[in-house]
Amino acid sequence: MSRDGWIEAVTRSRAALPEAQPPDDGAAEGGCGVIGFASTVPVAGRHLLQALEQMRNRGNGKGGGIAAVGLDPAQFGVDTELLEQDYLLAVAYLDDEARAEVESLIRGAYEVDHTHEFPVSDDWERIEGLEVRPPDVAVYFVRPRAGMLAAFGEGVEMPHGLPPTGRELADEYVFQTSFRLNREFYAGDRGTQAFVLSHGRNLLVLKMVGYGDDVIRCYQLENLDAHVWIGHHRYPTKGKVWHPGGAHPFVGLNEALVHNGDFANYESVCDYLVQRGLRPLFQTDTEVSVQVFDLHHRLYGYPLEWVIESLAPTTERDFTLLPPDRQELYSQLQATHIHGSPDGPWFFIIAQSVPDAWRLIGITDTSMLRPQVFALQEGEAQIAFAASEKQVIDAALESLSEEDGRFWPRADRYWNARGGSHTDGGAFIFSVVPDGDGFRLQCTNKFGERITLGDAPQPHTLLHEEASEAGVTPDAPAEEAFVAFREAVPEWGYGELRGFLHQVEKRPRHEAVALLTLMLDRRYPTGRLRRSSLLALVDELFERAFTSVAADECDAYCTGKGDPDGRTVALDARGFDIEGPGSLAIAVGELVKTGWHNFVIFGCHGHRFIANGFGADSDDIRIDVYGSSGDYLGSGLDGARVVVHGNGQDQLGQILKAGELVVHGDVGQTFMYGAKGGHVFVLGNAAGRPLINSVGRPRVVINGTCLDYLAESFMAGDPLNDGGFVILNGFEWDDNGELRELPTPYPGGNLFSLASGGAIYVRDPHQRVSTDQLNGGDFAPFTSADWAVVEPLLKQNEREFGIPVTRLLEVDGQPRRPGEVYRRIQPAKVKALQAEEMWIAHAKNG
Repeated sequence: MSRDGWIEAVTRSRAALPEAQPPDDGAAEGGCGVIGFASTVPVAGRHLLQALEQMRNRGNGKGGGIAAVGLDPAQFGVDTELLEQDYLLAVAYLDDEARAEVESLIRGAYEVDHTHEFPVSDDWERIEGLEVRPPDVAVYFVRPRAGMLAAFGEGVEMPHGLPPTGRELADEYVFQTSFRLNREFYAGDRGTQAFVLSHGRNLLVLKMVGYGDDVIRCYQLENLDAHVWIGHHRYPTKGKVWHPGGAHPFVGLNEALVHNGDFANYESVCDYLVQRGLRPLFQTDTEVSVQVFDLHHRLYGYPLEWVIESLAPTTERDFTLLPPDRQELYSQLQATHIHGSPDGPWFFIIAQSVPDAWRLIGITDTSMLRPQVFALQEGEAQIAFAASEKQVIDAALESLSEEDGRFWPRADRYWNARGGSHTDGGAFIFSVVPDGDGFRLQCTNKFGERITLGDAPQPHTLLHEEASEAGVTPDAPAEEAFVAFREAVPEWGYGELRGFLHQVEKRPRHEAVALLTLMLDRRYPTGRLRRSSLLALVDELFERAFTSVAADECDAYCTGKGDPDGRTVALDARGFDIEGPGSLAIAVGELVKTGWHNFVIFGCHGHRFIANGFGADSDDIRIDVYGSSGDYLGSGLDGARVVVHGNGQDQLGQILKAGELVVHGDVGQTFMYGAKGGHVFVLGNAAGRPLINSVGRPRVVINGTCLDYLAESFMAGDPLNDGGFVILNGFEWDDNGELRELPTPYPGGNLFSLASGGAIYVRDPHQRVSTDQLNGGDFAPFTSADWAVVEPLLKQNEREFGIPVTRLLEVDGQPRRPGEVYRRIQPAKVKALQAEEMWIAHAKNG
């Protein structure tokens, strides 16, 4: 039977499914918290707990859930063959009286080989905030009854007997049987008595009214092992969500999907599905998203690239930069499915179980309004992540590393996706595939291109070298000692590094901290050492140096008790709540009020609002932040200096008015939204929409690039007359710690859109940024007057990060004049062409 014939037969059969009467939820999705990871070794559910706890602000307790793929058969009391061959039909019972009838229907439709119970913990009422008892859950290991399957095949009127494969018939039978069960016991006249959580092979979903971490505790999943995990906090923005059916994940058949965001075209997507015989039962945009995914992947047989394109169409400038064959293919996909494409903002994480792989998939839409970050760590075990925030990835890695020596607390690589891009498609697929007696991790982007660490050195977890003589001592002042370290470290193994760190630990605390900070912040060749391993070992020494302050204050550091005496207060962030009345941010504010002005904050685990609320008289405040800080750091800053020794999260420096913010890494979404001033320096990249709606005189250096929408609606006056501007250098560091130009300093199609003031100075000696990337901006000559305002910031940038101005003025190894290297972009003096016209012109001009 042809694929087309099978599709037509299934669509006809689905059209005959009974009409649904979903419960009146009335909830709309808002911002949610998501994390997922895929590992070559089984990981216990407890390693999600800290990550989920740290982003509870992204939920409101009205829905939490988990998905697990690649399960341990022994934990369910079955063997490997049964786990792989049977469907795991997980049913949530809201009304115990319905169970006998539900099970009668299950046994009529299936051969039930095994049943595994997930009872609710007796302690569920002790979990703060839980108002509704979670449903009891039973997982039935089932196979379609032969006679029922044959009858189903006849019922779909297959003209030639079998679909493309025998499994596809069984898959569709399971899918429709679950729909009928949900219609009868959840979305029908009987009200909400029970519903199917999941029904795929080697895939489990559990969810409830609460938070994602509540699910793990209530169902006692701390020791449940899986290769792929997803955790989710729901944040519906209206309505009373009293039942767990609206929580994420939602399932197609072989996949479970969670998402952060909401759709503007929910009704359109529902209409698209109804035309294809599918009717939503749970009234959430997440449900219809996974239905579209399942429709395209399982029924239509589309490869993942096509499925991702149908969900997140490539448009605008990125479409014109695709190869002609992809343009033709994508045009056909868009013409056929555009009315079923979710109109964002959204970020999807999908766990999938297919015969040849267990997968984690992350997809972001083209608007890029929802935060997302990916990460990869490769050692004896391999693990990849997709999440709302970097800090929750770090939390999961820290939890793993505390129990399992195959992991360490830092990922080798972190990155963001640019939705719908022609370079990576805004999507990444992490597949756990068999490899001999174990598994290996395949990481690809939407186009199937591999994501690897290349020839990265071995991590310290695989090379257990004892401390040895390094040949270099840290006895000089920090800057000199760092120079000696930087020159020697490319020849070291981990033994020499450990020996050097032992010597550093013997130095006075303030000298050790100064040197360790340079080792942490600066980029340099590491030779035979994995950079993430080196930093993890440096982190350990930082931990000991700062935690010892509580018991042993010194001339440089104290705990902030008593009257201010000019010393620096060392605060362990782990002793404070992430946000709220007992938060770190409020504690720092109270110390400032009593006269303390210098702070080192260490051990951050997603702590939010650091350096907020100091007021206008804060010029003499200095804060150094170590660890994984959270959102809104430095927002509203009005004079203080804040240095982040690592990556920042989202919403940094919002409405910043004055002062200095230095970030030794990347920054997340909507960096410096509505900022009015200040000098800000970013070592790496910014994610989407930095500096939108900024006014006044903010002056910013971004040494990397940003995803898109840089300085949209910028209103920062005349840069030559005390106004604001952004310097975009377009550099990255290679695996050897060497500075190199990015392929383009700006990859997006919306640079300086709709700006009315200020300027962007982009380092673009090869003129790779083109006019079709501007929507309301013009290129203008770069003059000596421009250099007069740019050079002072680049000199401070050199002091902050060690990036020489002379290096920025080199092109292909040769020195150049500033006007040959930098280009000025200013607001257009006349009405700019609409973006669509620019893209069309670009396409016509080749």
